[in-house]
Amino acid sequence: MDPVRLSAEATTFVTKFALWAASLLPNLVTAIVLLVAGWWIAGRAEQGVIRLLNGQSRFDPTLRGVISSLVRYAILIMVVIAVLGQLGVQTTSVLAALGAAGLAIGLALQGTLSNIAAGVMLLWLRPFKVGDYIDTGTVAGTVKEVGLFASELHTWEGVFLFVPNSELWNKRIVNYSRLPTRMIDLQFGVGYDDDLNKGREVLLQLATDERVHRHPAPEVFVHQLGDYAVVLALRLWTSTADYWPVRRDLTERGKTALEAAGLSLPSPVRDVSLHSARDAAGRATFGSGGAIPPR
Repeated sequence: MDPVRLSAEATTFVTKFALWAASLLPNLVTAIVLLVAGWWIAGRAEQGVIRLLNGQSRFDPTLRGVISSLVRYAILIMVVIAVLGQLGVQTTSVLAALGAAGLAIGLALQGTLSNIAAGVMLLWLRPFKVGDYIDTGTVAGTVKEVGLFASELHTWEGVFLFVPNSELWNKRIVNYSRLPTRMIDLQFGVGYDDDLNKGREVLLQLATDERVHRHPAPEVFVHQLGDYAVVLALRLWTSTADYWPVRRDLTERGKTALEAAGLSLPSPVRDVSLHSARDAAGRATFGSGGAIPPR
C-alpha cells in the first residue's frame, strides 16, 4: 500500500475520532455525573424512607424494608434510563431489549423469582411480622426484617440467619408470638400414698401469681397414673411475653411447695436381681455372664 495514502487515511481517521470524541465528551461527562448523583440520591431516599416509616407507629414494621428497597430500585432504574438517553441511545429499543433480556434472565433465575413471589405472599398474607418468634422445623428465630429476596432472623442464642423467602413460604410456620396469650401445662409427679387433694391445693396456690390470668381459670387434675407416680397437671394461661419467665418460676416453686407440704416427688427406681447357678464343674454362673471360677 502506498505510504502517502496510508498516512492520509490515518489522518482522516484520527480527525474523525477527535471530532466524535469532542462531541461525545460533554454527554459522557453528564452521563457519569447523572449516574453518580442518581446512585447517591437512591441511597439517601432509601434511608429517608426508612426514617420516615420508623417514625410512624401505626405502620407495620414488616413492610418497611420492602418499601425502602422498592424506592431505591425505582430511582436507579430511572437514572439508568436517563443516562442511556444522554448517551444518545434510543430508550424505546432499550426497554424492548431489557424486556426480552428480563424474560431470559427470569427463566435462568427461577429460584430468585420464586423468592420474590414468596416474599410478596408473605407480605400479603402476613403469617408473621417483625419481632415475632417463628419456627419452620428447619429454622427458628425472631424475625428482624422481611425483604424481597430473603428474610433476616436472629436465634435465641444470638445467631444471624439469612433465609430465602421460598424456604419460609413452602414450610409449615409456627408463630409463637402471634397470639396475646399462651397456655402453660406443668406436670408434677407425687407418690401413690400422698394426699391428692393437698397436692391440688398446693399447685392452685401457685396460680395466684399476678402474671397468671384468671380467665380461663387455672386448674389442677390427675393427668396420668404412671408406673411410679401419680402425675398432677397444673394448667393455666398467661401473656405470651411472660410465658417463659412464668413457666420457669412456677416449675421451681412447684417442686419446693410440694416438698414443703410433705408430698413426695418419686423418681424411677429399677431393681436388679442376680440369680446364681452352678454348672457341671461346680463353677458359679450369674445370668448370661461368664463363669466365675470357684475360690
